[in-house]
Amino acid sequence: MKTKMIFLAFCMTIIFCMSACAGTTKNTILDLGAVTEISASENNETESPEENVMSEGTAIYQLAAENESAEDEAIGDSSMTMKIGDTKVNVDWEDNQAVDALRNMVQKGDVIIQMSMYGGFEQVGSIGQSLPRNDKQTTTSSGDIVLYSGNQMVVFYGSNSWSYTRLGHISDKDEAGMTELLSNGDVTITISMG
Repeated sequence: MKTKMIFLAFCMTIIFCMSACAGTTKNTILDLGAVTEISASENNETESPEENVMSEGTAIYQLAAENESAEDEAIGDSSMTMKIGDTKVNVDWEDNQAVDALRNMVQKGDVIIQMSMYGGFEQVGSIGQSLPRNDKQTTTSSGDIVLYSGNQMVVFYGSNSWSYTRLGHISDKDEAGMTELLSNGDVTITISMG
């Protein structure tokens, strides 16, 4: 019994270390009851405690790796990519109903938005349909992507304060890069599944 308690503590330590080393805030949930069940079913006295810990520790690691792989597949299946003209940009999409609705549109085919310069700090274009709104007074910055009036996408290369629903942020361009992409005339934005 003492060996099983030590083993359980050891497994919990491994799980904690794997979560910390992964550098992610998502928690991988493992069924500790299954670990105890594995331990109880392998009540073979001929196997040394060290061998028992190694084989069960390996099983736990494999289970965690399978869970992580399944999560990566799910994320990859639903990721959207965005191009401004011919330039692909990295977008950190928000997790909200408006982005979910946009993703549903994109799954049926590319969403192409004809953008127009406005105010010397943004490009605006019709999405073609209304998306769910969660407007909040917002001060935008270069690279922000927002929903305006439920059916207009706005991409900023400057700043503005208004009531918007956040859609995402272009993470691989600084203010100078965004200005270069958006300040030289109207552009076309294409959103596709990645």
